[in-house]
Amino acid sequence: MKSVLSSPRKPSSYGKWAAVTGATDGIGKALCFELAKQGMSIMLISRTESKLKLMADELKVAYPTIETQYLAVDYSNFDKTAQAKVKAALEKLDSFGILINNVGMSYPFPLYFHELSDDEVSSMIELNVNSTTWMTRIALPIMLPNKNGAILNIGSAAGLHPNPLLALYSATKSYVEYLSHSLNTEYGPKGITVQCHVPLFIVSKLSKYKKSTAFVPTTELYAKEALATLGLDPVVSPHFPHRVASCIMSLVPQSIVQSLSLRFHLGIRTKGLKKREREAKAQ
Repeated sequence: MKSVLSSPRKPSSYGKWAAVTGATDGIGKALCFELAKQGMSIMLISRTESKLKLMADELKVAYPTIETQYLAVDYSNFDKTAQAKVKAALEKLDSFGILINNVGMSYPFPLYFHELSDDEVSSMIELNVNSTTWMTRIALPIMLPNKNGAILNIGSAAGLHPNPLLALYSATKSYVEYLSHSLNTEYGPKGITVQCHVPLFIVSKLSKYKKSTAFVPTTELYAKEALATLGLDPVVSPHFPHRVASCIMSLVPQSIVQSLSLRFHLGIRTKGLKKREREAKAQ
């Protein structure tokens, strides 16, 4: 493993600027603050302009020596016009070095595939697959002339093996893992690292975990651990307990993993359906 033989690179060694999608909440927000703490200027990209403005102000107050810019982009409709807008903004940056593809979505709770709405299916593919694909396509030609850069894609441990009742989410994250690993082999000789992170649970709106434990880190801790892996293995689980759990799961026969996963998710599905029913009655 490369991580055994190498040391992580400082984010600033890739360039002056980092661009982060899904920058105003959760892991994305924490990564922005950690990058700024390490001296990088930040291009914030997310859907809501008011949140972006507030976030840019917070970063400038906390780290007055860095620069910030922001771009309001709706990745559920990342068409050619939106892509051109992002491309033009990134090309104008002085020494664009890091792209973090963080924007994404999951199920509201575990469901059978037919129980998802058409909008949920479409949005999950757009946010988890298409946004990562097109943002990477935009970033690579900008990084290539400098023979230096890093693209960090936030995947999930759900993409490491099939997940019944989270089938589409698992499949989209598996796509991100395979794309990242393949591109890292393609572009590593050209000086560009492409990496996929595969965390388990983190305190965030996406995971719905509200309290941290040794196994469920805060976004702030996770961001610090994540940046400590830059330039190492193409598929990484930065939080050590997650790494151990993923390793154990890889050693267990898939039939057992699938059976336990289905049972676990069925229990969460039952609770989720009851909560949805209560909320519908309350309206």
